[in-house]
Amino acid sequence: MKKFEKENFRLFRIYALSAFVLFCFVGFAAAPKRLKIYEEYIEKYKDVARKHQAKYKIPSSITLAQGLLESGAGKSDLAIKSNNHFGIKCHNDWKGATVIAKDDKPDDCFRKYDRVEDSYEDHSLFITQKPRYRKLFDLQITDYKGWATGLQTAGYATDKAYANKLIKVIEDYELFVYDVSSGKNKKHTTKEQPQVLLYSHTPYKTFGLVYVIAKRGDTFEAIAQEFGFKAKDLYKYNEVPEDFPLSEGDLVYFEKKRKKAESPYYEHVVKVGESMHSISQLYGIQVKSLYKMNKQDMEYVPTEGDVLRLR
Repeated sequence: MKKFEKENFRLFRIYALSAFVLFCFVGFAAAPKRLKIYEEYIEKYKDVARKHQAKYKIPSSITLAQGLLESGAGKSDLAIKSNNHFGIKCHNDWKGATVIAKDDKPDDCFRKYDRVEDSYEDHSLFITQKPRYRKLFDLQITDYKGWATGLQTAGYATDKAYANKLIKVIEDYELFVYDVSSGKNKKHTTKEQPQVLLYSHTPYKTFGLVYVIAKRGDTFEAIAQEFGFKAKDLYKYNEVPEDFPLSEGDLVYFEKKRKKAESPYYEHVVKVGESMHSISQLYGIQVKSLYKMNKQDMEYVPTEGDVLRLR
């Protein structure tokens, strides 16, 4: 490494470690209240979702989130009477039993199954066999945001907030752990972590905050090790639970985020596939402040086209 590069990195380390000392106590944003029926549903069907991930390469988090939303955690009439947990309509190629129910129309035709497991199987076949979902299988199995966005844009649901609702459920209930492990032990093993390359990330400073940009296969643990942080502190700075997966291009802050965005960023127009957390990361704002500025509670789901205040 050239002399000036070493000096720049030394100065950055001093700044980062100073930030660490200054912000050593940082709390998570208030977490939304978890529904017991959602937790019971996840416990009941997580192994089915994981089995289908192994067989069909559909992320367990996506399968569980869709099941939760489409079936009302198994409590909707369609789920109770027809074992249909994914809201799949009849379509021309369906040869099985059917039921008529109100949806987009008062007399929409839905598929009916003998068992809930049959609904899960048909859901996997539906996604793997329909050409419009083919591009989703080019994504990483841990890219639940890409999957959620792709399902909406491919027409799985007409709800403009569908992708963002899936993402919120996945993050609120930490369903992403089932994409990479059994979910019983949330700790990453050494084998799952990418090899750490010395100074493999370039530090940046924007919004008055120091951060790096995640690369493919990155983890908070690997980045923390590279720059001499504790992983638990990076989790706190970025307001995520332990084991939260990083995607290529994510911002990883090395200090506490601010309460409002810097000018000239006054508003943000919500896009498909965004959550309050991802928007907060984009502008270096604390999640709880973003909710507060927009007078929303933790159950709010940003919908495509919504305009959010940033300061």
